[in-house]
Amino acid sequence: MICIEKVINQGDLHDFITFPSSLYGDDPNWIEPLHVERKEHLSEKNPGTEHIEWQAWLAKKDDKVVGRITAQIDTLHRELYGKDTGHFGMIDAVDDPEVFSRLFETAEAWLTSKGARKITGPFSLNINQESGLLVDGFETPPSALMTHGKPYYSSRVEQQGYTPGIDLLAYWMKRPELHFSPSLLKLMSEVRQKVTVRRLNRKNFAAEMQVLRNIFNSGWKKNWGFVPFTEHEFATMGDQLKYLVPEDLIYIAEIDSIPVAFIVGLPNINEAIADLKGKLLPFGWAKLLWRLKVSGVRTARVPLMGVRMEYQFSRKGPVIALLLIDALREPFERRNINAVEMSWILETNTGMRSILEKIGAVAYKRYRLYEKQL
Repeated sequence: MICIEKVINQGDLHDFITFPSSLYGDDPNWIEPLHVERKEHLSEKNPGTEHIEWQAWLAKKDDKVVGRITAQIDTLHRELYGKDTGHFGMIDAVDDPEVFSRLFETAEAWLTSKGARKITGPFSLNINQESGLLVDGFETPPSALMTHGKPYYSSRVEQQGYTPGIDLLAYWMKRPELHFSPSLLKLMSEVRQKVTVRRLNRKNFAAEMQVLRNIFNSGWKKNWGFVPFTEHEFATMGDQLKYLVPEDLIYIAEIDSIPVAFIVGLPNINEAIADLKGKLLPFGWAKLLWRLKVSGVRTARVPLMGVRMEYQFSRKGPVIALLLIDALREPFERRNINAVEMSWILETNTGMRSILEKIGAVAYKRYRLYEKQL
């Protein structure tokens, strides 16, 4: 018998957060997220919960957890795409079709009770947080704030009637192999005369974060499934970036003193927490701080990048993106960061994909977003 239980208390939440550690115990590429971070993510401390209503469930067999799932309603998403939308997320389960069927039946029943008829996912908890089901690239560990998965997940999800909506790509760039062709260098030199690339001003950090938010919401607003960041969400993200990202890894591009694009380079936290098994006590904090601030990590991720919409289809837009990527090369080299993940990139974003591939980046992971009409 498969029993589906609603997550209703802290004990249930603990089981929900720690279940993947048993599921992925034999996977050398699994990196367990920090439990304290996951607990805050699934609480009112996550500013996204101001516009997201969600519920989580556990699947149990013989009193043992064998699966989990969430269902969510995002009011900001509904304002843009209709009052009948809903989402699923954080799906993890043993390879048992009955477990997947019962989990999705439960999540879909809850979504239906909220008026949902169009379901997309997985999101944890919306598209501006961890998104997509890994379908290619299982042989390497996930970068910071990216998901992992099991190869059988995609077929099990599709058996529930879900079809591919769109794919998200992660690109890998080895810094020593990064190269700009003579023609690209010429374009960059021409545009650099009209564009100023500067570091984010830490003395005015809160205001600068809202500058980044405005650029992001402008640049991404026509993308698949876009939901704007709220001021509170970006401010909270800023509080986290302030401690995790060195001051020379956030750059803003300006034209005539007006911000038009930005990039954020995040040291790969997953590399630093790989052996902590999700725990910061008793010595995890010290190890994490030492690795991030002293010994350093050898990889990084660009989790946030944006170019204002009015420049994306101009001759300057792609070159501005190149100038921002180029701005990270020197600080990466100084910190002995040898490789960086650019993620995620919509498969339909041929402009950015072309830029990355021209300078030596390779698409090495693919994440899929699914959809279903109820």
